[in-house]
Amino acid sequence: MVKIEAIIKPFRLNEVQDALVALGIQGMTVTEVKGFGRQKGHVELYRGAEYQVNFVPKLMLMVVVGDDLAEKAMGAIQKAACTGKIGDGKIFVSRIEEAMRIRTSETGADAI
Repeated sequence: MVKIEAIIKPFRLNEVQDALVALGIQGMTVTEVKGFGRQKGHVELYRGAEYQVNFVPKLMLMVVVGDDLAEKAMGAIQKAACTGKIGDGKIFVSRIEEAMRIRTSETGADAI
């Protein structure tokens, strides 16, 4: 099993969710986050005054999938989240040793 964490632009969430559901992925966790990369923030105008926003709002989504779906899930996220502009985000993949569904005590791939 692998855990895929993706940092994406908030307005691309529906496209990413639809792409993952189309692959048969049944669940994901989404968290609102802030950060910066090469984008280095941006300048906003508020009541006539400019101010620097150092942390850009993003969404971090997490899915755990079997090894067989990892490449397809990464590709689906990349395709759905891509706008071609700076700040599209990143995808991180980590190995998962074990998983357990709390309600039923199922473990391994059955738990996801």
